[in-house]
Amino acid sequence: MTEIIAGLHLSPPECLALLGAVALVVARWLPPAARPRVTVAAGAVLVLSAGVLAAVGFRWQMLPVLAAVALVSPFAVSPLLRRRGGRPAWRARWWLALPGSVACLGLIAVGPSAAWAFPVPGFPEPTGRFAVGTHVAQWTDPRRPETFTADPHDRRTVVVQLWYPARKSPPGAERAQYLGRTEHEARTVSDALARQVGLPGFLVDGVPRARTHAVFDAPVAGGGGRFPVVLFSPGSGGVRTQNTAWAEELAAHGYVVAALDHPYDSAAVVLTDGRTIRSRTASTGDRDKDEELAADWTAVRAADLGFVRTQLDRLDGGEITGPLAGRLDTARTAVTGHSMGGAAALLAARHDRRFDAVIDLDGYPHGPASPSLHQPTLALTQALTRATDPRYLPRLTEALERNSATSYRLTVPGAAHLTFMDGPLYLPPVPSIVGSLGRTRSPRVVAATTLAFLDATLRPGPGDPAAALTAYGDLSVHPPGDSR
Repeated sequence: MTEIIAGLHLSPPECLALLGAVALVVARWLPPAARPRVTVAAGAVLVLSAGVLAAVGFRWQMLPVLAAVALVSPFAVSPLLRRRGGRPAWRARWWLALPGSVACLGLIAVGPSAAWAFPVPGFPEPTGRFAVGTHVAQWTDPRRPETFTADPHDRRTVVVQLWYPARKSPPGAERAQYLGRTEHEARTVSDALARQVGLPGFLVDGVPRARTHAVFDAPVAGGGGRFPVVLFSPGSGGVRTQNTAWAEELAAHGYVVAALDHPYDSAAVVLTDGRTIRSRTASTGDRDKDEELAADWTAVRAADLGFVRTQLDRLDGGEITGPLAGRLDTARTAVTGHSMGGAAALLAARHDRRFDAVIDLDGYPHGPASPSLHQPTLALTQALTRATDPRYLPRLTEALERNSATSYRLTVPGAAHLTFMDGPLYLPPVPSIVGSLGRTRSPRVVAATTLAFLDATLRPGPGDPAAALTAYGDLSVHPPGDSR
């Protein structure tokens, strides 16, 4: 797919097809001397652009444009034909042609409108001083059975994607595919995510076409420094790449982000042997039963996070091959997550003191409330009230108040649940779905607040993130509480 023009949400061939279609409709209303030339030129542009799109792949957003071309073509071509005796072929009366032209222009307008509503995501340029590299690993825990299958020999396997500070790549270096290592993987994951939320896959067919700012396996940034580590667990059914914009921004500022796929929970996980593992988690509709299931799934995720934390120590020590050997500062590690991943981060931190800080991105704390947290914690949430969810806010507040370290809850104005992931970059800008911060500002705000907290808790020297966090919303600070 050719590059999408920023702002227009269309590629150059799509723009040409759009212009050709408009010209074909408008030609009917031009002076007689200009009509043939404009019609022929519009037809040539349409044939050229259609050929290019056939080679690189049509998007469904162009179907209304092509339908309009099919409707208007007979009427546009007819006046060019000559009957015997030199008289022009039949031509519709203006009062008949006008409604048809207006209808065709309306169909054509649907194309760019649909491209705007369901765009190919354009990722914000990272603002840090580092370029960004990315690497995918697959690790199996030999000591942990896979609880989602009946095979007693099956062991828990996770797929992890790392984003890290890298050297600047040469011009023309291929940027990493979004949602997967290959276009096939990206399409598999995109289709699975669409099915999970009840959307037909074609609506988001632009998502697997996207390219990010990272370069696969780029050389690690020079200087020999070691980088703090941030683990990430996605939301229920979510995938490791769902917060790519956020991960790239953190990596550009000197952090290594390790995001997990959770097999049988994530919508689709493509393993290195080509197998695709699809989600087996589903709610029952019974609130108490679903809470019990969610607690179980959260515990599996928390164990995945602890296992990956161990693997990162091995990667840094050279026991596992990878580009980051000797460059990970695992003594400074944060654990984060979105939605159910946020609950998993809280649970993992309760049981594993190797995590030095916790970030919960709008995640309800599933599972037991004890033991208490012992790490600085940041909870980023949309606006919560007892009316919208009577259990969420009391449960989250309890977890933060019992923390033996300082905790922060930041309510981000204009945020919705999907604000805290990449959703605003490619979903329709409906405030109830993705919030009202805008496509570009949403990932910027989430990354900026995260960086303010991480810089204060993981970087050397004293730091208090409160002043920086207050600029982004309503901040509640919970001092060290009862650590029973």
